[in-house]
Amino acid sequence: MGYYKRIRELREDHDLTQRQLAAMLRITQTQYFRYEQGYRDIPTDLLIVLAKHYKTSTDYILGLSDNPNPLD
Repeated sequence: MGYYKRIRELREDHDLTQRQLAAMLRITQTQYFRYEQGYRDIPTDLLIVLAKHYKTSTDYILGLSDNPNPLD
């Protein structure tokens, strides 16, 4: 699974819109849309922010792990 599918699933699981998440990341909704669709690679700094926000690991977001709870 590509990371872009994971960031969409995480966003939807937390009942956030692309606009809300983009505002939190201080980027435009269009930029976030491109990450979520896989049109652009997500920068490392934003990946880290998302992992902290969702309380998961970057490995989970990137598809390197199937465990969304890094402490389990």
